[in-house]
Amino acid sequence: MPRRLFPATPSKLATFGDCPRRYRHAYVDRPTPAKGPAWAHNSVGSAVHAALRSWWELPLPKRTPAAARQLLYGVWSTAGFRDAEQSDRWRARAAGWLTDYVSDLDPADEPVGTERQVAATTERLALSGRVDRIDQRGDELVVVDYKTGRSVCTDDEARGSPALAAYVLGVRRTLRRPCSRVELHHLPSGTVAAFEHTDRSLANHVRRAEDVAADITAATAAVDDGVDPDAAFPAVPGRQCGWCDFRPSCAVGRAATPSRETWSFLAEETPPDA
Repeated sequence: MPRRLFPATPSKLATFGDCPRRYRHAYVDRPTPAKGPAWAHNSVGSAVHAALRSWWELPLPKRTPAAARQLLYGVWSTAGFRDAEQSDRWRARAAGWLTDYVSDLDPADEPVGTERQVAATTERLALSGRVDRIDQRGDELVVVDYKTGRSVCTDDEARGSPALAAYVLGVRRTLRRPCSRVELHHLPSGTVAAFEHTDRSLANHVRRAEDVAADITAATAAVDDGVDPDAAFPAVPGRQCGWCDFRPSCAVGRAATPSRETWSFLAEETPPDA
């Protein structure tokens, strides 16, 4: 019988790589344990992504900086913020990012896709993911990923991102077009980090992803064979416990990291990647 492919998304593989216990809570345990509260930095990132997607869906004459701001206002959520004043201040800040960003775009330069689902297979994986934007540059397609965290993105981050590598494979397979370049568009700083993938760099990412999938499969099989789930999917305590969705269900994480306010990972402090 042919080997069954492991269904994987970049976030699924990254979750296990960060903490197998978190992976178990998210993808194995049923019912899924209750999650903690919403985080303000996630509200910011979600609103910016949604506004940019909707901006490209507008008729060409309406793709203006003012329209981008209005779209942001329409999808803004106050979830996770300390109070209305903080939410309003960050909404204004995010609106400024959007105004500057779309002012530098050519509204007529239609993307090949926005929030486009792509997929590819390897020897062991059935990979899928959703790309923020796919651009046409000459004869090739380019993967564009929006970032809203505090830290300015680097070319090394673009090179090392498993998600961006998976998107390249997915674009090639789904759209049947050449694709090698990946870009991280950091809206707060207005900078772009980029990398041109080669067959070798993609193969390295595939190998690491397949290794993670093999570890997930082994852990899941161990639980099926009667191994204690906590032993099969051990917690990996660290800084990430401060914003883990499943902190309420994880005594190890709660002991490792003090509780944080849901707005504490905004730009006043170093946030997790957005």
